[in-house]
Amino acid sequence: MPKPKFSKGGTVTDEERAEIIRLHGEGNGRNEIARLTRRSLRTVSLICAGEGLTFDVTMTEEATRHRMANLAERRAILAEALQTDAEKLTEQLWQPHWVFNFGGKDNTYEKRLLDEPPPDAKKNLMASAGIAIEKSLKLVPPRDDDGTEQVGSLLTSLYDKLRDRHGDG
Repeated sequence: MPKPKFSKGGTVTDEERAEIIRLHGEGNGRNEIARLTRRSLRTVSLICAGEGLTFDVTMTEEATRHRMANLAERRAILAEALQTDAEKLTEQLWQPHWVFNFGGKDNTYEKRLLDEPPPDAKKNLMASAGIAIEKSLKLVPPRDDDGTEQVGSLLTSLYDKLRDRHGDG
C-alpha cells in the first residue's frame, strides 16, 4: 500500500490537485483518492467536479440496492418472529398458569397452578402481544390487496370511454 503523500487540511497545492486528477484518470474512486492523498471526500469531490470529472456510481448503486434488499429481508424475518411471539403470548391467555409467592413472616415460598392466568397476568400478556403485533406491522406494513385501487381505475377508465363516446352531456 503506497504511503500517503499529502497531509490533511490546509490549502490544496497545485501538485495535490494534479495528483487527485491523475488518480481519477487511473480509475480510482473518490474514497480511494481521498485515502491516498489524505484529503477529505468533499475536497476530492470538489476538485474533480471543478474539472468536470465524475465518478462511476454503478457499483455504489448496486451495493445500495443489495443492502436495501437485505434489510427488507431481515425486517420481514423479524416481523415474522414478532408475529410468532404474539401468537405464543395470546395462547398463554387460556393455558394453565403457575403463580408464585415469596414472603410472609416466615419468608416462605409457595406456588399454585391455576386453570388460566390471573387478570393482571392476562393484561401483561395482551400488552406484550399487542406490542409485538404493532412492531411487526411497522416493520412490514400490510398491503392493501382488497382491489379498491383496481376498481377505481376500472371505473375511471369506463367513465373516460363513455365520455369520449357520448360527450359530457
